[in-house]
Amino acid sequence: MWESESESVSGRDYGNGVLSNTKHGVKTDGFEQKGQSWYVATDIPSDLLVQIGDVSFHLHKYPLLSRSGKMNRIIYETRDEELSRIALNDLPGGWDAFELAAKFCYGIAVDLTATNISGLRCAAEYLEMTEDLEEGNLIFKTEAFLSYVVLSSWRDSILVLKSCERLSPWAENLQIVRRCSESIAWKACANPKGIKWQYTGRLPSVSSPKWNEMKDSSPSRNQQLVPPDWWFEDVSILRIDHFVRVITAIKVKGMRHELIGAVLMHYATKWIPGLIKEGSGSLDDCSNSSTSNGSSSSSWKGGLHMIVPGSRDEVPPTVQAKDQRMIIESLISIIPQQKDSVSCSFLLRLLRMANLLKVAPALVTELEKRVGMQFEQATLADLLIPSYNKSETLYDVDLAQRLLEHFLVQEQTESSSPSRSSFCDKHMHDANQRGTNLNAKMRVAKLVDSYLTEVSRDRNLSLTKFQVLAEALPESARTCDDGLYRAIDSYLKAHPTLSEHERKRLCRVMDCQKLSIDACMHAAQNERLPLRVVVQVLFSEQVKISNAISSSSLKDAGESHYQPLVSNRKTLLEATPQSFQEGWTTAKKDINTLKFELDTVKAKYLQLQNDMENLQKQFDKITKPKQGSGWTAGWKKLSKLTKMTHLESQENSPHAPNAEPTRKTPRRWRNSIS
Repeated sequence: MWESESESVSGRDYGNGVLSNTKHGVKTDGFEQKGQSWYVATDIPSDLLVQIGDVSFHLHKYPLLSRSGKMNRIIYETRDEELSRIALNDLPGGWDAFELAAKFCYGIAVDLTATNISGLRCAAEYLEMTEDLEEGNLIFKTEAFLSYVVLSSWRDSILVLKSCERLSPWAENLQIVRRCSESIAWKACANPKGIKWQYTGRLPSVSSPKWNEMKDSSPSRNQQLVPPDWWFEDVSILRIDHFVRVITAIKVKGMRHELIGAVLMHYATKWIPGLIKEGSGSLDDCSNSSTSNGSSSSSWKGGLHMIVPGSRDEVPPTVQAKDQRMIIESLISIIPQQKDSVSCSFLLRLLRMANLLKVAPALVTELEKRVGMQFEQATLADLLIPSYNKSETLYDVDLAQRLLEHFLVQEQTESSSPSRSSFCDKHMHDANQRGTNLNAKMRVAKLVDSYLTEVSRDRNLSLTKFQVLAEALPESARTCDDGLYRAIDSYLKAHPTLSEHERKRLCRVMDCQKLSIDACMHAAQNERLPLRVVVQVLFSEQVKISNAISSSSLKDAGESHYQPLVSNRKTLLEATPQSFQEGWTTAKKDINTLKFELDTVKAKYLQLQNDMENLQKQFDKITKPKQGSGWTAGWKKLSKLTKMTHLESQENSPHAPNAEPTRKTPRRWRNSIS
């Protein structure tokens, strides 16, 4: 019905949305229905039978020929004057629209509403009821009602666009879908204080204002009563292609990307049954008004669901896979490009459904890139996506690897992007960016470690995939390797047949120096780890404990010089957890044992050194020549004297060369003998 009491278009009175025509050739009181047949309540027998599907209309030729160009062509072009039966099975709007068009031809009042105007407009175009045949024909009247009544009302625009779903492609060609989409987009982006139409989509817990209160209230108060998502539920009843048209028009008009992302999530939770887990009422905080398909309309009071007949049945409990695939593909194509327009949880669940329903690979790749943009916001439950392909693993580890690669590429792109700000601002921006990227990488590292712990229980997970995923992040992303050690231990439990080389290769992804005290104690007693790794863990544990004790002792000594070192250690132990105290006690025993062994080795080394010196002395005594008797020494001296005398005589001879140098040696020997 009309929203105003009367409307006049070009001097033609519509009378509260009721079309009437005083010029008619057959007087009648109306139409009568008998089973699947309609009859005109008149004494003149009908001469034309119009068949539309299973419904037949017994009419007269003159009223139809005077206003329908198509009926003129059908009857006169066949050159059969006795033609009495016409089939119009392809008429848009079906027999309902033809009934209204036939009543208009007979001059019977037709009640125009938002639910029948689109079908009647398409039927009038099909029947060619133009102004050439009669002024004020049905095309003109329905077009005027659309332009002046429907498009000025939010509710009527939604209803007309909803009714266009069964009128394709006529509604598209007549621009009904475009005009309704533009009207809805304009009203959704308008200032809330200017809203004068009824809005729906309010939760039962939120009290909707009464119309008398809204009339009395001021514009500022009215603006506070209207929530920014008041239009979500209304546009969510539309079919996906019409929904995309509306959202595209809203984007063009500058709607905030957060609201666009929120309405996309609201629509997805309504039309994709498997997107929300059982028992959860909403997908995200920004779409808390969304419900699952099974109870989409039962929790809403008033509004559009009360004025659309059978609207609850229009949302089927289960949607076919083809329709779901179309919905997902359309939603992916209209997600805003901004990073935080939709939640990462929504993107991952959408990606899960896309893999399940075999969505186009190009769109899946685009969705994976979107997940990589905000991968640090993901949760483990959403990341555990089953492998729907012919993969041996239970979870899609390759998908997780691709998501991580997209995240790293995005981080690298953001870090290397030039800044147009000043020099100081650029350095501050770079520092903040590095801190943000580091925090994001640390969150992703924790997520990857948790993911590896879960998927490592799969016996079909290869060592190479585990290692590649674990080593994908840089070393700076992990300040503690406890999560990585937990994943390694879980993998060793699920794969007991690994060789020693494979276990060593697996443990190389972990840094023993980044393990906590509890992890070190667990690793020291872990029989699944290689012996070399256990030794590295023990060594790093002892170094950490020694450094902690030394730093604590120095700190306590600087604060209070009169307190002994023992009391400082005691205070340190009392302030530490029980696990650390037990670990420190065990490590202290090991250190004392090592010190004792070191002292023993030193003592043995000194003893061996003394023994070696004694042996060296004995060896020197044995190798030294023995002292002879006095006679032997005398004979040796006499023989030497004889030789020296002979040499001296040779030196004194005139033929002896170098006489002067040779005289010095005998004199020296003489002096030594005498």
